Amino acid sequence: MGEKDKPRLSRLTAIITQLQSKRIITAKFLAERHNVSMRTIYRDIRTLEKSGIPIVTEEGRGYSLVEGYHLPPVLFTEDEANALITVEQLVIKNKDQSFSENVSSAVEKIKSILRYSQKGNADLLAERIYFGGNQNENKSSNNLMQIQSAIIHFQVLKMDYCSSEKKRTTRIVEPFAVYSINGNFLLIAFCRLRKDFRAFRIDFIETLIPENETFTPHKMTLQKYFENYVKNQKHP
Repeated sequence: MGEKDKPRLSRLTAIITQLQSKRIITAKFLAERHNVSMRTIYRDIRTLEKSGIPIVTEEGRGYSLVEGYHLPPVLFTEDEANALITVEQLVIKNKDQSFSENVSSAVEKIKSILRYSQKGNADLLAERIYFGGNQNENKSSNNLMQIQSAIIHFQVLKMDYCSSEKKRTTRIVEPFAVYSINGNFLLIAFCRLRKDFRAFRIDFIETLIPENETFTPHKMTLQKYFENYVKNQKHP
């Protein structure tokens, strides 16, 4: 293999990984990601198809892999493996038990496909990384994963919420997004009580019950939400 072939081989491998990680992916995204022309991406897709990769072309939308098709796992570089271990240790510090447990489980599965020499290095690195800052090591919430599921399925949630002023209310909300600030996760949701979007600290949610109801997605973006928040400074 000539030196000029190596960049293309690396790009083809990366495109396969990206096809596995997303439901659908556009040629424009791939071209920008790899700093090549869209014509080059079209040639790469044809090359992958000729090599037996079952790629579905959805006119006007992009590319995806045939449902149910799985490729052998791609090996991680040492730097990528180290980054995963660092992320795992950072997440362990998070207060939400459902989130930290699921991330640790996912990283364990990823670590299982590391090369043998990398596994020992990964264990060593995990022992040498520490993130401080949170003196209270107790997990104070267990709702993040359920909230994430409700976001992607547009599922209405009912929750008992205790504000920072210790005021308790019951809210019916339409979950929109989650973000983290100062080590705490916040749920952004349309609150039916306030008839507007509000931010709720997830560790202040005392009970959370999924309702047997879905809602129509809101025409809202995170950028627009933050712009409105800065203007109005609203509280739950």
